[in-house]
Amino acid sequence: MEDSLGVRIDLRSDAVQVQGSEESVGRVKRIFADFEALRRAGIHPYNGELHSMLKIVVADPNVTLAAVAEAAKQRTTGVKAGIKRAVLPRSVNQARYVEAIEKSDMVFGVGPAGTGKTYLAVAMAVAAMNAKKVSRIVLVRPAVEAGERLGFLPGSLQEKVDPYLRPLYDALYDLWEPEKVDKMLEKNIIEVAPLAFMRGRTLNDAFIIMDEAQNTTTEQMKMFLTRLGNNSKAVITGDITQIDLPNPKKSGLVEAINLLGGVEGIQFCHFEDCDVVRHCLVQRIIRAYEGKSQQRVLPLEMADVAGEPGSQRDGIGVKTPVKPQ
Repeated sequence: MEDSLGVRIDLRSDAVQVQGSEESVGRVKRIFADFEALRRAGIHPYNGELHSMLKIVVADPNVTLAAVAEAAKQRTTGVKAGIKRAVLPRSVNQARYVEAIEKSDMVFGVGPAGTGKTYLAVAMAVAAMNAKKVSRIVLVRPAVEAGERLGFLPGSLQEKVDPYLRPLYDALYDLWEPEKVDKMLEKNIIEVAPLAFMRGRTLNDAFIIMDEAQNTTTEQMKMFLTRLGNNSKAVITGDITQIDLPNPKKSGLVEAINLLGGVEGIQFCHFEDCDVVRHCLVQRIIRAYEGKSQQRVLPLEMADVAGEPGSQRDGIGVKTPVKPQ
């Protein structure tokens, strides 16, 4: 609250003293009052959950802690029967992402690693299954290695593709009991398949998730997006900074962002490093790599300017001709 609202908070033996603008002090007072009301009602959010709720509250003056807690109770990804844990948005962008999935039949979640794109999508799929809104879950991922060549893998087809789909399994086992997940996989209620096996299919009454979409080609992305059937919902997640294709410029996700931005019924949710919900070091690592990539581009441009014969660079990097003396 101090960092986001520009206030100073001192903890005294008998009170909490807040210094700042009248508006900011009023917001802090309301947050403490809401928190006390939640505590008296028997609601005790753990530190990570409380921090996530506060991030949403301080970002929007029209949102209160009580409203966030009430919305969390009513949200379909909350405490539905059969889900091992309540899953709540931990940032403003995550809340928008969940809301978009609830309202739209096709949603793109684009952003860096650790922002909850895949996990929240799987949680929404599980909630939809529990509410009997869909009859099956289809999890899809392109089988592209991240900078490695694993060679031929032994075993059956499922055993060959399982390593690529492990993040989706992890989310399922985290939300449902392992026995329930295994039973649904056995009955094909939950289908986990590589993207190549989607051609020619029409997926009706299903919640479909494609993970790592940045590693699809243009043709694969178009093929997947046209599989959507009646009473189905599709969520496509990816990180355009981690493209493992031989030619990153031909990523199907990048082209879809450019082509489908204005299509009615499709929503795009973009995540930032501040939405990372993994270890706090992950945010710093992402920022460090982003800073390095920006620095890598700048010297090249400046080198071209400085190195061109018969020209000099002015203060803002614009090339101007040098007159002969």
